[in-house]
Amino acid sequence: MRLWSEECRKKYVEPVELSKKVEEIRKTKKTIATLNGSFDLMHAGHLQIIFEASQVADILIVALNSDRSIQQYKNRLRPIIPLEYRLQMMSALVFVDYVTWFEETDPIALLNIIKPDVHVNGSEYGENCIEANTVKSHG
Repeated sequence: MRLWSEECRKKYVEPVELSKKVEEIRKTKKTIATLNGSFDLMHAGHLQIIFEASQVADILIVALNSDRSIQQYKNRLRPIIPLEYRLQMMSALVFVDYVTWFEETDPIALLNIIKPDVHVNGSEYGENCIEANTVKSHG
């Protein structure tokens, strides 16, 4: 019998292994889309944007804010759901290829490693979101 936690881990990419995983993907000539957020209390709107993100490239990498990161930009009482369980929920989605996480309050360093073909954000962040210049700088 397979264990839930073991199945989930098949999609996890440790932050220190991210550049290696991206290199493997690039060798296959597949395009990469990224999406990031805390996804602390995932809801239908999250599922919609995650699905839409999966449609704009061959591979979708979702990056979650770590617990410490969320505490820094939201408040010390957050997250409601610890990273371990948010990773499990995200990896359970069939349209998510890989899940990773980051300690910073923004995904800039992570995006500099991945260099995605497309980075997806909710419309509330607009074209000039904090990730825009980083993504554009990599073409």
